[in-house]
Amino acid sequence: MKFVYGSLIGGIWRDSPSTLRTVNPARPSQPVGTYGQATAAMVDEAVAAAAAAQRAWRKLPAPERCASFARFIDAIEANKERLAEAITAEQGKTLLESRGEIAKACSESRFMLQHVMTAEGTRHVPALRAGVRNIVLRRPRGVIVAITPWNFPVMTPMRKIAPALGFGNAAIIKPSEFTPAAACILGELATGMLPDGLLQVLHGGPDIGNALVGHRGVHGVTFTGSVGTGRRIIAATANNLAELSLELGGKNAVVIHDADDLDACLDQVASAALMCSGQRCTAVSRVLVRRALGERVAKGLAQRASRMRVGDGMDAATQLGPVTHLSQFEHVMSAVSKARSEGALVVAGGQGLEVQGCEGGYFFAPTILDRVEPHSAAAREEIFGPVISIVHYDTFDDAIAILNNVDYGLTAALFSNDAKVIARFVEECETGMLHVNHGTVPDSHMPFGGIKASGVGAYSVGPSAAAFYTTEHSVYLEN
Repeated sequence: MKFVYGSLIGGIWRDSPSTLRTVNPARPSQPVGTYGQATAAMVDEAVAAAAAAQRAWRKLPAPERCASFARFIDAIEANKERLAEAITAEQGKTLLESRGEIAKACSESRFMLQHVMTAEGTRHVPALRAGVRNIVLRRPRGVIVAITPWNFPVMTPMRKIAPALGFGNAAIIKPSEFTPAAACILGELATGMLPDGLLQVLHGGPDIGNALVGHRGVHGVTFTGSVGTGRRIIAATANNLAELSLELGGKNAVVIHDADDLDACLDQVASAALMCSGQRCTAVSRVLVRRALGERVAKGLAQRASRMRVGDGMDAATQLGPVTHLSQFEHVMSAVSKARSEGALVVAGGQGLEVQGCEGGYFFAPTILDRVEPHSAAAREEIFGPVISIVHYDTFDDAIAILNNVDYGLTAALFSNDAKVIARFVEECETGMLHVNHGTVPDSHMPFGGIKASGVGAYSVGPSAAAFYTTEHSVYLEN
C-alpha cells in the first residue's frame, strides 16, 4: 500500500519538493505514504481560498448546507474499507477498530447536522423598552483551522469538519505527520462534491501549524492532542486572537467501589483501557479499587490482558495492534520502567513484544501495574499506551481525593450500586464526562470535552459546539 499526496488547496492537489513519509507501525521498515509539505506561501493561499469559499457558503440556507454535507458523509460510508485500510496502515489499530472509527465519525456527523439545524435560528428575547424588539442570532465564525492527532485519523477530523461546514464556515485541516492518508482521502472525496476551498488539507510540522493558527485570516483554531502542544497553540494565536477549542490530555480513572457482576465490570474496564493500544483520549488509565476488591480486580485484569492477541492490525485474528510510532513506544516503555522503580508490581505485560512476521514492530504487551501509589507518576501522568495502573483505597473519601488529584479532567467512570456513592461521584468528580456502571465510551450526540488541563473552550460534538463555530450577536430593532 502506498499513498502519495500533496496539499489540497482551492480544490487542487499541490506538490512540494519537501516531503514527509509514513511507515507501517507493525513493520516500520515498510513505507506507507509520501506527502508534500506545505510552504508559508501555500498557507497564505489556503487561507485566501478558504475565505473566498466561505463567503459564498455562508449565504446558503442551513438545510442546503446540511444536505450537501450529508452527501459527503454518504461518500465516506461508501469508501469505508479504503479509509479503514488507510487508518490501519499508518496508525496500527485493527481493521475492526478502524471500521468502528469510521462508523462513529459518520454517526457523530449526522447528529451534528441536527444540532446545526436547531441552533441556526434566531432567538427572540423580551425587550426592556417599548417599541423595540430584541433578537439574539448566531453567525458563522469564518475560517477554521483544525490540527488533528494520529490516534483517530478520520473521527477527529470529521468531529471538526462537520460542525465547521454545517454552521457555514470553511475548514483547513492539518493532519498528524504520522497518519495523513485518511485526511487526504477525505479531501479527495470532498473534491467536486463540496465547493473548492471549503475543505482543504495541508501537510507539515510545527512550523506550518504555527503559520496556520497564527494567520491573520484565521478566525478559529480547534486542536486535539497533547497539553504541551495546546499551550504552544495558545501562544501562537496571540497574533490573531483566534477563538480556541482545545481537546487535550487525560488521566482517566475507573472507580470500582462495589459490583454485583465483577466479571462484567472488568470486561468493560479492560476494553475501555486497552483498545487502540490505550491510545485514546478517553482510555482508562487508572483503576481505583476499594481495598477489599483489590486482589480480585488485579487478577481479573491481568488474565484479560494476558489473553489478548497482539499483532498486525490487518490480521483478522489480532485484538491489539502496535503503538503508532517509535517515540510513543519509547515513552510507554519509559513510563513502565519508572513505575517499577517507584514500587509498582507488574502483574501482566510490562515489556515490548516481538510478533512473528512483524519484526521491529512497535508492539507493547497489555500491561497491568498493581499497588501503584497515588502520588507516583504512573498514577498521575498520561502514558497513552496499553497500561492500566491499579490504585487501592480504603474509603470513598479517599477515592474522590485520588480521583481528582491530577492535572487532567476529561472522563471517569464509577462502578457501584450505592445510591449515595453514585450521587457523590456525580457531584464531586472533576471531569467533563462522567459514566456510572459502564465504560468510558461517549454517545455520538452528547457534548464531548474536559475541564482542567484536559480542555480549553467550548466542547466539541453536541449543541455546545455552536459556541465555538459561530459568533453571537445581540440585535435591537426599533419599530
